[in-house]
Amino acid sequence: MNKLEKYGFCDHFANQAAMYPELNAARIISQHRDLYKIASEKGECLAEVSGKFRYEVRDVSDFPVVGDFVMIGDNTGDNSHAIIHEVLIRKSSFERTAAGKANQSQVIASNIDIIFICMSLNNDYNLSRLERYLSAAWDSRATPVVVLTKSDLCDKPDDVLTEVSAVAIGAEIIMTSSHDQASYNQLLNFLKDGHTASFIGSSGVGKSTLINCLAGQQLLATSEIRQDDKGRHTSTRRELLVLPDGGIVIDTPGMREFGVESIDLSRTFADIDELINQCRFNDCSHASEPGCAVRKAIADDQLDERRFENYQKLQKEARYVGLNAKQIEKEKLNDMFSEVGGMKKVKKFIRSQKNRKL
Repeated sequence: MNKLEKYGFCDHFANQAAMYPELNAARIISQHRDLYKIASEKGECLAEVSGKFRYEVRDVSDFPVVGDFVMIGDNTGDNSHAIIHEVLIRKSSFERTAAGKANQSQVIASNIDIIFICMSLNNDYNLSRLERYLSAAWDSRATPVVVLTKSDLCDKPDDVLTEVSAVAIGAEIIMTSSHDQASYNQLLNFLKDGHTASFIGSSGVGKSTLINCLAGQQLLATSEIRQDDKGRHTSTRRELLVLPDGGIVIDTPGMREFGVESIDLSRTFADIDELINQCRFNDCSHASEPGCAVRKAIADDQLDERRFENYQKLQKEARYVGLNAKQIEKEKLNDMFSEVGGMKKVKKFIRSQKNRKL
């Protein structure tokens, strides 16, 4: 049996690996700056990318990340690091906009089958943030599962479950409590041999606690939530772990900011897309036009206005990502004057007024 199978190595990667007979396959299990820890047939060791790979890479997202399957050469040099020559094509990748890098995505985890979106039922509870995570999760080609942690801190868990069900369309929802071990066991149904699950969420929501419960041992450090109800950063780097009873998990540090670039919102906001298709006019702005199905649904309490505003916010954010300050300002001005035909018509009107005065 291939030792890499317990790390999720399957035909999808074996077929690609066969194209490099002179190299060996491995999986990235952790990363610290430019050094990677990998698991291969020979065991675990440190690795770094080759000079050629570094020279030819075009985007930060092309570098290896935790979860990637890579092709390595034999250890060379005095440092005994393996050399990474190729990153095999990912079957899924969970991404966010890289901070300070226009038009560049940061891959949080790759080759994942399940994304556990963790949100604690205290002040971390935020439906708009959940919609943001769900949009990126559906776009990753993995299956999202919403995990509501610390339900013992919630006065009305049934009401919360109703609210989350309304926005997490098509995703399963699990509610857990530190006082109920059986609630954690629900996650085991998703962790099959060779399958990889990634835990995503803010700091302090209990991701590491969940993984320790699933493993049946203290694999990761945990900390209590601060008194101001904000989480401490327990996990400082992404790490892939194989559970004793099968299944693979990736723990990730909490994310304060989560930008989106060009994600498809249709899965998360399928209800809004359906309403938009019912509007009388194809170019309806959903502001004050007659026959607007969106405004009618909001007036009839069939659509939460917060949800629609967040939908519009995510659309605009994706459009503005990668633009410079001047381009962003132009887009915003076009939005401001959209009802009178955009900024071009406004400029034309101003010029005509100046000509009249002359």
